[in-house]
Amino acid sequence: MKALCWNGTNDLRVERVPDPVLVNPHDVIVKVVLSSVCGSDLHLLDGYVPTMRAGDIIGHEFLGEIVEKGPEVRYLNRGDRVITVSIIGCGHCGHCRHGESSLCDNSNPNPDYARTAYGHCGAGIFGYSHAFGGYAGSHAEYIRVPYADFNAFRVPEGVSDEKAVFVSDAVPTGYMAADMAGIRPGDVVAVWGCGGVGQMAIRSAYLLGAERVIGIDRFPDRLRQAQLKAGAETLDYNRVDVFDALQAMTGGRGPDVCIDAVGMEADSAAGAVEDLYDRAKQAIGLQTDRPAVLRQMIESCRKGGTLSIVGVYGGLIDKFPMGAAMNKALTFRMGQQNGQRYAERLFQHIEKGELDPSYLMTHRLPLDEGPQGYRLFKEKGDGCMRVVFAP
Repeated sequence: MKALCWNGTNDLRVERVPDPVLVNPHDVIVKVVLSSVCGSDLHLLDGYVPTMRAGDIIGHEFLGEIVEKGPEVRYLNRGDRVITVSIIGCGHCGHCRHGESSLCDNSNPNPDYARTAYGHCGAGIFGYSHAFGGYAGSHAEYIRVPYADFNAFRVPEGVSDEKAVFVSDAVPTGYMAADMAGIRPGDVVAVWGCGGVGQMAIRSAYLLGAERVIGIDRFPDRLRQAQLKAGAETLDYNRVDVFDALQAMTGGRGPDVCIDAVGMEADSAAGAVEDLYDRAKQAIGLQTDRPAVLRQMIESCRKGGTLSIVGVYGGLIDKFPMGAAMNKALTFRMGQQNGQRYAERLFQHIEKGELDPSYLMTHRLPLDEGPQGYRLFKEKGDGCMRVVFAP
């Protein structure tokens, strides 16, 4: 089959690779219909995830049709149209049973990498390096899905492929960002990053009762979509001082909830000393991640407020304002998405017309154009929000 393979920093190639096969009786094989790029894939392209190997298939947000299933798959059948949650749970461990599938004890067969880096091992992730299980990704014609009864969800008949595909990753990640922040009616929420996850965090914040949501980014097309499609007020951090603007918009109080939908490659305002400092420290290995958004959230959030972090971080950061966080009594909630907890609820929102993620798909390309698609996505040209490949 054809697949989009990582071969080094900024080196993607479409290659011929063996078809996937059933490995255990709980597997299914899915014929991929749509597979989306994701902002966290850029960390792989930029070389910030050290456990990638040449030839690894990337991609983790996808929709397809089951074409083969193992003998112990009970709830799914050949021909089912499904999305698969990008982060893999076993369905049986204590974390999975309590809705914390991203912390699964069993789905990562390479636990030593994560234990060395983080002290404990979390779940496996499709197409996201050998530290997260070494699973083949979804930018391919076919993919093996383990623990299929727990990780794959039938798409309701009336929901289009274009709406459904993002329930694999972007929608539950944004929804979880809003959900774990404990948003209450009347809250003001600020969301850093108006890419796919940020857009879904904005919509989800409204669904959960927020009165106002403010989206922060620097790309005009993304800010426009945040206004028109997600309903946010917006700030361009290259044009305003984010702290001053948020204080002015909230009567000097600050947002009740701040959401980080950016992660380890966060930018600061163009030419800012902070940005030059972070990039220099990252380039010479004195920090792995750029924490510009985290600093802004800690500074801007109201006293006693909540920070919700779903942007991906991989390692260590410098100049983290712990004193401000502690003395302002801020609550931090964070983690990889637990999409198995939310998938059916999100399909209900889509069926009711309360949520339509399809506008995230700005570009649809064949898999043969995978390298060009990622270049477009990375450079954010032509109004690109998400490129989706149709193998």
